[in-house]
Amino acid sequence: MTASTHSSSARAVAAPSLAVPNVSAASVALWLSLTVLLAGLAYYFLGYDQGAVSVFGSDTHVHEFVHDARHFLGFPCH
Repeated sequence: MTASTHSSSARAVAAPSLAVPNVSAASVALWLSLTVLLAGLAYYFLGYDQGAVSVFGSDTHVHEFVHDARHFLGFPCH
C-alpha cells in the first residue's frame, strides 16, 4: 500500500458544527423572573382566588371561569 492510497482512504469526515446561542446572565435572569411571575399568577387565579379574597373585590368572574380547571387540579373551592 502506498502513502497516497492510504491517505485517500483515511479521510476524516468533519462533523457538522452546532450553533451555540449567546446567553448572558441577564437574559437568563429575565426569562427566569418572567416565568416565575407567570407561574405565580397562574397559581393565584387557579388555586387561591376565591372571590372573597380576590384582588378584584367581590367579582367572581375569574373564579367561575377557572372553576372546573381548579377542581381538575385538586384545588377545593367550596
